[in-house]
Amino acid sequence: MRSRGVLVYLAIAFGVTWPYLFIARSGLGLSLVNPLVQLPVALTPAIGALVVRRWVTREGFTDAGLRLRLRAARKYWLLAWLGPFAITGVTLLLAAARGWWQPDLAPAGGPAGIALLLLLPAVLTPLYWGEEFGWTSFLWPRLIPGRPGWSVVVTGFIWAVWHYPLAYLGYVEFTDHTVSMLLWTVQFMLQQVMLCWLYARSGSVWVTSLAHAGNNVVIGLLYEQLLIDGGGMSQLQVMACSTMVLAVVCAAAPIWRIVSGRRPQRVSARPEPPRMSG
Repeated sequence: MRSRGVLVYLAIAFGVTWPYLFIARSGLGLSLVNPLVQLPVALTPAIGALVVRRWVTREGFTDAGLRLRLRAARKYWLLAWLGPFAITGVTLLLAAARGWWQPDLAPAGGPAGIALLLLLPAVLTPLYWGEEFGWTSFLWPRLIPGRPGWSVVVTGFIWAVWHYPLAYLGYVEFTDHTVSMLLWTVQFMLQQVMLCWLYARSGSVWVTSLAHAGNNVVIGLLYEQLLIDGGGMSQLQVMACSTMVLAVVCAAAPIWRIVSGRRPQRVSARPEPPRMSG
């Protein structure tokens, strides 16, 4: 039943999203940068998980991490909110040390613009719940039961492949698809490690949704405004810097334990989010 649920979920996630992206862009000429065009894509993983939980495995939603847990998981809420700013700051320092970027916050609106970015992830968190409810809350605990490390790696890879059409339909422009797609894939996998760690520690999919919003809004926007538009760095240079920073973060304890497979939790018929130490 678990295997059938996973297959049905993947069939919905890929079978709906990929055709929609190609029809929207190539058939209707819509821009995939438009948030309204992106909305069905963001909701598809949640729809897949909902269908499987309700009608395929009939396991319900008691283990779905839908509670906010604001008090119990407050430190993880704070980490999900401010973590993207810390990752961005380290990447900016690395780019400056390499001589690729001259420190200047003006392209991002200066301190006022950065302050505004503190609010955006919290406001946009519900929009990123769709992916997190599907990939992190549903797929990760079920993909390879009892092996959370391997499961997060494979989940991250599948999540990356799910995004591949965006690299060929105008959402992102890669000058070198071979190297850029490789780095892009690694970035998705590293991000999935961090998201799954947050989910395992907080027990709330809303925490990972906030972190996901911060990744897309804070990290993505600041990289584009400060490093690419303002600093003149190539997208490949930015991806190389950010991948290095993400790898260091994921290699640090306690996040590395999720990849090493320490203390694996066997997934039952009603799996709980795997609990990692640290």
